[in-house]
Amino acid sequence: MYSTTDFRKGLKIEVEGTPFEIVEFQHFKPGKGGAMVRTKLRNVLTGRMQDITFRSGDKVGKPDMETRDMQFLYRQDEELVLMDMTTYEQMQMPTSVTGGKDGFLRDGQECRVLLYNGKALDIDIPLSLVLRVTDTEPGARGDTVSNVTKPATLETGITVQVPIFVNTGDRIKVDTRTREYLGRE
Repeated sequence: MYSTTDFRKGLKIEVEGTPFEIVEFQHFKPGKGGAMVRTKLRNVLTGRMQDITFRSGDKVGKPDMETRDMQFLYRQDEELVLMDMTTYEQMQMPTSVTGGKDGFLRDGQECRVLLYNGKALDIDIPLSLVLRVTDTEPGARGDTVSNVTKPATLETGITVQVPIFVNTGDRIKVDTRTREYLGRE
């Protein structure tokens, strides 16, 4: 159990059987009565935001959440097959819950998976990755100063916009949150 004094940004709590993440919180004392805590919470299952006010000293549950180091093995239809690195058990996770992060996964890549009651909820990948360009139009020689971009398909299958001088076979660094080109490696 957590008390309202334990609240901090990013803490995961359980309210009425639903897991939430604290986005914002503020302690305040109205003119009359005891202190209160206003919170802005994000539902971990649906992503919806919700405002809840607690009395100071209220207790909330600790959700049955854990993160595990896993290895991405392969895709099977609309699911990812992952293997726990300690027990070697395999688990399937729908691609719909990853928020597009599954597009950056290569076979054999290690990642962290967030589990709630044994069910995979989210996947953590590095903020930037170095990936090989598998297909793009040939680059124009000497056109390195302009701000012109072109689409490039990477080894994982996703397409990002790159400068015109990037060629097939180049290794580039990509921001996994915004899918932006960060530079060549």
